[in-house]
Amino acid sequence: MGTTVKDRRFNQRYGVHIPILFRVSERGAVSRWASGTTGDISSNGVRFRCRKPLEVGAHIEMLIAWPAKQEGIRPMQLHATGFIVRRNGNEAAVRMNSCRFQIDQAAAAPMGATA
Repeated sequence: MGTTVKDRRFNQRYGVHIPILFRVSERGAVSRWASGTTGDISSNGVRFRCRKPLEVGAHIEMLIAWPAKQEGIRPMQLHATGFIVRRNGNEAAVRMNSCRFQIDQAAAAPMGATA
């Protein structure tokens, strides 16, 4: 009789493939924004693909394009921070320690408008 490994994830994960911008904190260096695509998301974590492997344990800031819009017209994004807890090649899993929704100012601005 084989043993089973209990899945340590307690929250339901949803397979959504949406754009993500992120930057990893690096000591003594200016962090740069990079892009990727989410693979799944839950209330306390996100898994995404990016162009190069990220360091486990690193602090990360993320802006995730949200599929719903405020009042049906204003683009939203999830602004979250957390730590990279796993990686598999160019995939990273992040445990979020803070998150909030905000209006995506760049997408909300009318064409030709300047901020």
